[in-house]
Amino acid sequence: MGRLFVITLEGSVYSCNHCHTHLALLDDIISKSFHCRHGKAYLFDKVVNITVGEKEERMMMTGLHTVVDIFCVGCGSIVGWKYESAHEKTQKYKEGKFILERFKVLGPDGSNYLVNHDAMVSGSDADNA
Repeated sequence: MGRLFVITLEGSVYSCNHCHTHLALLDDIISKSFHCRHGKAYLFDKVVNITVGEKEERMMMTGLHTVVDIFCVGCGSIVGWKYESAHEKTQKYKEGKFILERFKVLGPDGSNYLVNHDAMVSGSDADNA
């Protein structure tokens, strides 16, 4: 296992909701307007303390993307995905960026996010798979 990063800025850290491993800084959020099958998702410029899965093509509401799932190094839980490439020209800004699913992380204030069951049934903006 690689080196574990600990982010020390009080009140500005997103953490794994299972094991509280630090994943990202509030300052690294690019957008809070993403949605996944389980509700809200946030787009980040960078995250730490993750491992990545296999590349796969995934059809999302915004088109076809090549992505890898990302996992917490502390407990192995899937916490989101990374955009490797976007096939639509308008989606290229996502390449190299990370999605953290809000219900899988603790917010900077330590809060949990409850799963929106309507979102699970109806699909999403970001992920149609």
